[in-house]
Amino acid sequence: MEWRLVLPGRPQLTLHDTRWDNGERDLVLHQPSVVPEMPALLANLHGRRRAGIEAVPAGRGRLRLMAWTVIPRTGSDRAGFKKSLTTAQLATQCGLSLLRTLTSRPGVTLEPAFDREDLPLVDLEHPQDVKPLQHALYFPVDDDETPVMAYVITRVMPTLRAVGWLPPSPAF
Repeated sequence: MEWRLVLPGRPQLTLHDTRWDNGERDLVLHQPSVVPEMPALLANLHGRRRAGIEAVPAGRGRLRLMAWTVIPRTGSDRAGFKKSLTTAQLATQCGLSLLRTLTSRPGVTLEPAFDREDLPLVDLEHPQDVKPLQHALYFPVDDDETPVMAYVITRVMPTLRAVGWLPPSPAF
C-alpha cells in the first residue's frame, strides 16, 4: 500500500506500507528511481529507518510499532536514531500535541515497549523526564492509518524540521 505526504511547494514523498508473504510488515520512505531535488539529509532518509509492525504476544488483535525517533545530525547528510528516550524527550522531538492526537484514536496507546517493573508509566499529560525507555505505539490490527501517522511523526517529521521544510516542534 502506498501513502503520499504532500507539503505545499515541495516534492511529494511516498511511504510504502509493505506486507510480506511471511506475515511481516514494515513502513519506509520509498526511494523513487529519480529522487527530486531536496536536501541531502532528507534524500538519504529514502529506503532507511524502516518501522517494523509486529503482532503483540497475547495482544488480542493488536499490533505495535516501536516509537523511536530519527535524529538529524549537525554537519552530516545522514540521520541517526535514538531508541531509548524519556517520554518528555519523545514528546519534544515528535510534538506533544501530535502524540496526544495519535493516542486519542480508538484503541491506540503509547506504552513502554517491554513489560518490566522498573519502567515508568507513559503519561502524555505529565511526560516524565527521568528514565529513558523504549516506547511502542499499540493499535488495532484493522487500523491502517495509525502506523503511517506514527512513522511520519517519529521518522519523517524530525528530518523535515531539520531541513527547514516544517517549523520547529512546539515546546510543551
